[in-house]
Amino acid sequence: MTDRPLTLMAVHAHPDDEATGTGGVLARYAAEGIRTVLVTCTDGGCGDGPGGVKPGDPGHDPAAVVAMRSQELKASCDVLGVSDLETLDYADSGMIGWPSNDAPGSFWQTPVEEAAARLAELMRHYRPDVVVTYDENGFYGHPDHIQAHRITMAALEMTTLTPKVYWTTMPHSAMREFEKTLREFQEDLPEPDPAEMAEIGLPDDEITTWVDATAFSGQKFDALAAHASQGENIFFLRMGKERFGRLMGMETFVRVKDATGAAVPEKDLFAGLR
Repeated sequence: MTDRPLTLMAVHAHPDDEATGTGGVLARYAAEGIRTVLVTCTDGGCGDGPGGVKPGDPGHDPAAVVAMRSQELKASCDVLGVSDLETLDYADSGMIGWPSNDAPGSFWQTPVEEAAARLAELMRHYRPDVVVTYDENGFYGHPDHIQAHRITMAALEMTTLTPKVYWTTMPHSAMREFEKTLREFQEDLPEPDPAEMAEIGLPDDEITTWVDATAFSGQKFDALAAHASQGENIFFLRMGKERFGRLMGMETFVRVKDATGAAVPEKDLFAGLR
């Protein structure tokens, strides 16, 4: 045993991703005295500009968007009690198929080994006990999410560290409830493609880790709200805090690396470590 605090490192692609999938665990573990480290890989420059102006449209200034989203990210971290924020500041690659995917200097175009080496240095510095990122598909196929997964797994291989490693996911039961709620707000929503939906999330019995962060769902909601410039894209903000807490209070993960031998399913990312 050492005096070093237990440490959680979450590796995300863009400003606001930290709140959607891991806002609950970041807030919960910060409240428990665990050091929480957020690594945000891109600058968010492909997000909406002031007034909701879209990337590529007249008046969209990527540099201004980057500056605005940087401030929003810091505000979100304050809400969640994040101990340490690290930004790699790669250029946002945009959604799959966008021309920005191919832009020199974009995160998607950055060699995995190059970005992983930078992340590995942060891992050696913070020595996380738990690392959280996306699965191989980036949860829903976003290029920057996929790249965040790739560099995280590569960075771990570059170190001698043996943290518990988790990928964010969503149980199919929760996805069905989410779709039902979404249709209440958007009646003309097209029927989902079953093949595409099968690639997102997991059957409930394949999820290893269920962390109840309902008590911190208000902070999670406020962290999302801190990303005000992207409010048009953040559906969750329309449902209000109470309903948001019921739908988004449980955060779920798949454990992919573990040296503790903690039994699964587990209710705590730090099971076996304390």
